[in-house]
Amino acid sequence: MTARTGAQYKEGLKDDRQIWLGEGKISVTDSPLMTGSVDGMAGYFDWQHQYADECLIDDPERSGEKMSVSLMLPRSKEDLAIRHRGLERLARYSNGMLGRTPDYVNVVLAGHTARSDIWARGKAEGYERLKKFHREVIDGDLAMTHTIIHANIDKSVGDLAGMNSELTLRVVGRNENGIIVRGGKVLATLGPIADELYVYSSAPIPSGAEEYALIFSVPVKTKGVMMICRDHYGVQASVADAPFSSRFDEQDAFVIFDDVEIPYERVFCDGDLGVYNTLNQGVSPGNTLQQTAIRAMVKLEFAYDLCCSVAKVTNSLTRPDVAEMLGEIHSYLSLTRSAIIAAEARAHDWGGGAVFPHRDLSVLRCVMPGWMVRVNQIIRAIGSHNLLATPSLALFENPEIGDLLRKYLPGSNGMPAEDRARIMRMAWDFAGSALGSRIELYEMFYLASQGRARAGDHMIAQRDGEWNQVREFMQKSGILPE
Repeated sequence: MTARTGAQYKEGLKDDRQIWLGEGKISVTDSPLMTGSVDGMAGYFDWQHQYADECLIDDPERSGEKMSVSLMLPRSKEDLAIRHRGLERLARYSNGMLGRTPDYVNVVLAGHTARSDIWARGKAEGYERLKKFHREVIDGDLAMTHTIIHANIDKSVGDLAGMNSELTLRVVGRNENGIIVRGGKVLATLGPIADELYVYSSAPIPSGAEEYALIFSVPVKTKGVMMICRDHYGVQASVADAPFSSRFDEQDAFVIFDDVEIPYERVFCDGDLGVYNTLNQGVSPGNTLQQTAIRAMVKLEFAYDLCCSVAKVTNSLTRPDVAEMLGEIHSYLSLTRSAIIAAEARAHDWGGGAVFPHRDLSVLRCVMPGWMVRVNQIIRAIGSHNLLATPSLALFENPEIGDLLRKYLPGSNGMPAEDRARIMRMAWDFAGSALGSRIELYEMFYLASQGRARAGDHMIAQRDGEWNQVREFMQKSGILPE
């Protein structure tokens, strides 16, 4: 099986996974709370068939079969262009409001698999297992998520020091079948409704902490894997009333591994710091950022159009203060699009024949969190009190009040009241609802914190660049002797 449909995806969720939400354990396929989320993700799988020319490519190993474009191993700029087109179409399913659609971790896995040169630093069986797993994900069109952040509760000490050393995921035993792992990991977005949980490195760890240096994958249904969910922000409402909250709450979970056995064939890195400490930086800045940047571009494009639509409701599209805010969003969109184009044009072989966009694309990690927060501020500013004075679409069908709503709550320039309600409700769901607030926080820490991203870019620039401009200027100006 390759390129699943939504129905096939939903069928794959019928197992005994341990998902804890609210007051107890739930079944994601039976709980009314999760219906919208499951249906929304099923829609993503159907979407890839609706736009198969962009989202699916020929499987190079299975004649006549199609596979997700996000699982391709990019070997040329032409491959990246094909992948770009597919990733952009997939992002348009939710207009960027789903941050952890399966194509995200698919791109990560494909990038890891493409960098054979990094894996050559470790044991050969690790890379062979990874290649087989990549093939398994293609064949099953599995919905993957990841959980890669250490459970560092005490921020006053290192990630693996003090109480954190006992809380975060590590190896605690071995047997003839595999390794035994125990501990917590943050944050498995999509986890409760994914098929597979991929654990890999996010930041280097020091020598002496090899028991934490793990890269592996397990099915979500694996015994001992427990997901502790936040409150669910999905709502049982029509798509017209809650276009995002009714189907796009992908859930977030803290994952507890309670002495979980990971079969050796699913263990790709076991204590090998040479692989663990270099893999993320050898893949993420160019490869993974292509997917995240395209999603951000699609979201900013939608946000700009949404804000313009809100402004049209009140006939304020050209009012100077509103036009300035709309132009601000458009500038974010233009800069994001330009960064993607430039990075893809400067794509090169990163090693092992893996062609990724230029690492300068990672600068978006440093600015996008602030941009996304600002977009929500602008939506609330332009919408103002109108966002709080919007009836349900169903109320317009009520014979007692419907005509009064049409009289007193229309949009400007002859816009029907129903259209005004649709736009304002969408804007509120985007930026003000419980789900909208969750997405804003998610964007703030989407690829680590903004501060860490900026510091990381600075350190890389100091490591890789030659910064002699000041000294050269002083020498040429006679301030310093040459």
